[in-house]
Amino acid sequence: MEQGLLLGVLIGEGHFGGDGKQPHITVRMHTRHQRLFETLLRLCPESRLYGPYTHGGRNYFQWMVRGQALRESLVPLLDRLPLAETDDYVYERYTEMKRKYGL
Repeated sequence: MEQGLLLGVLIGEGHFGGDGKQPHITVRMHTRHQRLFETLLRLCPESRLYGPYTHGGRNYFQWMVRGQALRESLVPLLDRLPLAETDDYVYERYTEMKRKYGL
């Protein structure tokens, strides 16, 4: 169930990219989802939660996974999950991030 939750959050809210030097996966959502972010931190203990931020009338947290945590924990997990069969667009963004950063 937890892996399905993680996959669903990443499909619905995830950003797969990087800063030009290293890849990252981020989720940015309203502060009312704080318990969900706490769950993401538990599922991926090496990840980081930033915020809360207030910008343009929005209140949000940003969860981020990068570096060793992304390469050794999250990418192998996502590669085992049915992302390709679940959402073509997100799978393309995920595979493009992996290609661009040599994952």
